[in-house]
Amino acid sequence: MTAFPRLTSPLDLRHKTLRNRITFGAHTANMSVNGLPGDQFGAYLLERALGGAGMIVAEPVPVHRTGVLTRGNFLAEDDAVIPAFRRILEPVKDAGAVVLQQLYHVGQHGDSDLSYQPHWGPSGRPSYHDSDGSHAMTGAEIEEMIAAFVAAARRCQQAGFDGVEIWAAYHSLLDQFWTPWSNRRDDDWGGSLENRTRMSMRILEGIRRACGEDFIVGMSVSYSDSYAVSLGIDALTEILALHDATGHLDYVSCGSGGYLDFEKLMPTFVLGEKLTIPATEVFKRELKHAKVQAESGIRTPDNAESVIGSGQADLVSIVRGQIADPHLARKVTEGRPEDIRGCISCNQMCWGRRSRDYWISCLVNPSVGREYQWGGDRFTPAETPKKVLVVGAGPAGLEAARVAAERGHSVEIHEAAAVIGGQFRLAGEQPRRGQITELLDWYERQFAQLGVRLHLNSFLDAEDVRAIGADVVVLATGSLPDEEATQRWLPQLGPLPGLGNGQVYSAEDVMRRDARLSDHVIVLDEGGNMRGVGTAWHLAEAGKQVTLVTPDPFVGKELARTSADIPIRARLARLGVEMLTEHGVLDWRGNGALLRNLLDGSEREIASSALVMATTNRAFDPLSEELSDLSPVLIGDAQAPRQAPWAFYEGRKCGLDI
Repeated sequence: MTAFPRLTSPLDLRHKTLRNRITFGAHTANMSVNGLPGDQFGAYLLERALGGAGMIVAEPVPVHRTGVLTRGNFLAEDDAVIPAFRRILEPVKDAGAVVLQQLYHVGQHGDSDLSYQPHWGPSGRPSYHDSDGSHAMTGAEIEEMIAAFVAAARRCQQAGFDGVEIWAAYHSLLDQFWTPWSNRRDDDWGGSLENRTRMSMRILEGIRRACGEDFIVGMSVSYSDSYAVSLGIDALTEILALHDATGHLDYVSCGSGGYLDFEKLMPTFVLGEKLTIPATEVFKRELKHAKVQAESGIRTPDNAESVIGSGQADLVSIVRGQIADPHLARKVTEGRPEDIRGCISCNQMCWGRRSRDYWISCLVNPSVGREYQWGGDRFTPAETPKKVLVVGAGPAGLEAARVAAERGHSVEIHEAAAVIGGQFRLAGEQPRRGQITELLDWYERQFAQLGVRLHLNSFLDAEDVRAIGADVVVLATGSLPDEEATQRWLPQLGPLPGLGNGQVYSAEDVMRRDARLSDHVIVLDEGGNMRGVGTAWHLAEAGKQVTLVTPDPFVGKELARTSADIPIRARLARLGVEMLTEHGVLDWRGNGALLRNLLDGSEREIASSALVMATTNRAFDPLSEELSDLSPVLIGDAQAPRQAPWAFYEGRKCGLDI
């Protein structure tokens, strides 16, 4: 018996049977080497196949030279991809997964920096990816694009893929042709529904003819209610019904958002879960042949089981969840959902790295992208088990202790506080960030299973460390707020003028409830991330009048790479937070602050009962010098204060190196 009978049940698609209803859906991993898949991408897919995914839809390949969007895109229109994919697909299929590839073209939303081509679209409308316009395709170019989709599908079949997924989501090329707002044509490719769908229907029929009956063909669409110009559920359903009636379409996968509302495309913790269910419920009722897959915010097995069990979809695509834990599907099948390392919906290292055109990774799982080097989430036992002491139970210490124990070492971890997590736990106390505290609960469960001895309220000095007599000492003592409250963009000030007037706190003081705050609070955010922005949000929700000051040109600058910045600014605005950009604090008066405009040097005073400084921390390392003869390993913020990904990375690497 399993708690997830529907999620773990098989499903037939064309000539293949999926072993369960969990898909590792298409996303850009950006791991190609000179446009070809290699060991890195192969190991990345293989880890999810070994982890039990029923179907894997590999990274989208641009079908045409005008569709290249990232440095790591696979070669478009080039048969060189065939043998390269064949080599990496064989082990993935041997591991039991059905494997497809997504075929895409972004249409008017291109990137000439990478394609060196004009953006092709139906009507020459503006790009929402950059500030360029686009080229209105001629009839001959439309025929060229149809042929390019079909040729790409043939290459996929020759490479060994079990099928393809046609990308028509997020207002991409096909969606642009479907949508009257972006399709202003008055020829055979615009106007009526038949004309607007002519291109996608021709592509679907061409792929079926070229690749035969034993080839899965899916279609990816997206639903959004943010803008009236986007296709509504009824219009989208009517379009899909036309494609479904051909009998050629095997499934439809529905995501959320698009180029107009990018924050919904890969929804962070700010947004709700199961965003596409209103659409998939309708698709399930109306489509007669194609199966329906739900995407977007289906993070947990409980969510997935409820979606399938209630008839809202036939399959679920869990991407970030299987990035965070590649063995999610296997753990579900084995009845071990409590062992799944949950995604925290932060987007920092998946979309956040992709948005900067790097290969993707994961904040909580630094083996992502390094599977070919580190062996993924499968640990090789250490040749010589050792006694390991970890000092500090923040992210770096937690991961070092867990991985060392996974490899067979005897591990104990000491934490001076009453709970694990350090500053990461404080982040989990911010609005809508409870997934962080869920992750910390997961570490405690893993420690219990692995025999890691956790000591809380246990402050160790050098003598205590020596008395334990460990073979390896790992120092993960973290960082502390800058006591001088210095500002990067007002370096001439040194320590904050007026610091001695009191009522100056760190973001950590606020989140630990150690700050005594009256009604009006100024928050200075120098990081542009959740440390400052999330603290301001927390205070505003608590009823404080908040002025958020930042030297950056907009609030949440570092969050822009995650797509969380726009909805968070909207939340802050609704809560009445005054957001003051490109300013710094010149002087703290005890009852207000003198601010300087960093653009023109002008000054203004704001009355306030307290000042919260979210500035750069300083490393806290009270032990390494005294213990130098023991050659301790220093990791995480104890080396240098940084964001959480680097703490998890150094913890994982430390555990593997012991």
